[in-house]
Amino acid sequence: MSRIDTPALDTATGATAEVYAQIKKALGTVPGTYATVGALIPEALKAYLATEGVLAHGTLDKKDIETIRIVVSKGTGCDYCQGAHTMVGKLVGLPLDTLRQLNDGQATGDAKRDALVDFVSTLVETRGTLSSTQFAAIKEAGYTDVQLAEISLTIALIIFTNVFNRINDTDVDFPSVL
Repeated sequence: MSRIDTPALDTATGATAEVYAQIKKALGTVPGTYATVGALIPEALKAYLATEGVLAHGTLDKKDIETIRIVVSKGTGCDYCQGAHTMVGKLVGLPLDTLRQLNDGQATGDAKRDALVDFVSTLVETRGTLSSTQFAAIKEAGYTDVQLAEISLTIALIIFTNVFNRINDTDVDFPSVL
């Protein structure tokens, strides 16, 4: 059970009610993480969603974004986000075999996706400046400088929800796809 009490969605007022309405219009529901963050700091949730919008209109493929989110969530131990982004990954067209491989930490057989996984894993699991070899590998895989900035932004956003869900032990409120 989630550790932080979240008031019923229909009791929300002001900025919280506004952001819930925005989410419900887009998703049909308000996921638990969003509900709790929105109840606590609605302006932070609005900023988070605005940044999600930047990524949605960026140059990274939606499959790449979900790959990053799954890899980071697996690395941080956030079962909520790992499951949520596995489900979203399926919705954006990642094959179930690829989703299983990402969740199991196995190579997918797609050279570009595997280069992205290695790059993101390195960023999340290590400290310090990347080596020239690591930087060259992601560039050789075809990622642009703009996409490297988008990869960084995607990692930053998912780490926020990963950490919050680990603190809250947020109840998983979506179906498993694996």
